Amino acid sequence: MCKWRQLIAVALTAGLVSCSQLPRSQPGEQAGEQPGVLTVMPEALSNNAVAALMVRGHPMLYSFSGLGAGKTRADITSSAYAYDIDADTWTRLPDIPGNRHRLASVAVGLNDRVFLFGGYTVAEGGTEVSTPEVYAFNPLTNEYQPRADMPVPVDDAVAFAYAGRYIYLVSGWHDTGNVADVQVLDTREDRWFAATPYPGAPVFGHAGGVVGNRIVIADGVKVTGVVDGRRQFGISDETWMGIIDPGNPAIIRWQALAAHPGKPLYRMAATGSARLGSVVFVGGSENPYNFNGMGYNGQPSEPSGRALVFDLGRAGWSATDFPTPTMDHRGLPEIDGVFYVIGGMRTGQEVSGNVHSLEFQETD
Repeated sequence: MCKWRQLIAVALTAGLVSCSQLPRSQPGEQAGEQPGVLTVMPEALSNNAVAALMVRGHPMLYSFSGLGAGKTRADITSSAYAYDIDADTWTRLPDIPGNRHRLASVAVGLNDRVFLFGGYTVAEGGTEVSTPEVYAFNPLTNEYQPRADMPVPVDDAVAFAYAGRYIYLVSGWHDTGNVADVQVLDTREDRWFAATPYPGAPVFGHAGGVVGNRIVIADGVKVTGVVDGRRQFGISDETWMGIIDPGNPAIIRWQALAAHPGKPLYRMAATGSARLGSVVFVGGSENPYNFNGMGYNGQPSEPSGRALVFDLGRAGWSATDFPTPTMDHRGLPEIDGVFYVIGGMRTGQEVSGNVHSLEFQETD
């Protein structure tokens, strides 16, 4: 039997100065003050869309939009940042177009672009609206290129790239409820098509990834009913594998999987790793919450200190401790076998800019 062992834990945050390189750290939270902190940027962010890309031979991390330290509607941002891992420098990028500050967007690095999808806006009265916009960010020109809008605008969805061409959005929240839709963008033709729907309870804040043509999706929040006109939310413990038909990307064969060790979790950082042949999940919270970290049950939510790995080869789960509990994530970028947890919330619902880098290896 194999197990997984955590090898490295280091960290990083988000930044603030237009189209310029940013310093490694800022007063108040210097690199090295916390175990594993690699660098600190001027702006802490949570629920930000994150991605990785190789640009002119440099490994780059990207962060778009999200929630600032104040955790109020006024702290939702359209800001964007890039981190050059080799040079250890941050760059402030142009804000996301449209002046629509949003949360729960997702980003995917594919070929030479970072694709940015949707999210939701929060009006003064608290009304939340899912946004349909899709942009392809060009890292060489720092320009956002509009792409075809999502047919069904969703936020808090799982996103991943497949076959160097397609980007899938699985389930998620649309305006007033969860949807089971699996929407696929053909990035070459800039057109959307529908794939086989998600078979479990529709969810938001779930997590997952793809390896080859095999998808793993876990947990998230489902609507359990309506009481006195108010939706009731509950966490889902469902885990599903989807196998994409190699001859037709619209066909997915879904099958239920065993739940992972421990309780189900909300807004884990996750991705599929071809190098590991596994889907990796980090952090999350056992108590679903609104964007400020307060649970729908009225109790403050706290982050998990676990990392979970679903090994596709042996079809089984492994778990290990993560040194800094974390939650409120929109992805887990991987470059050369190293995974990056960017921003999020720490214990006490504190918005963080830290990025933890993790490496796993199989041991007997």
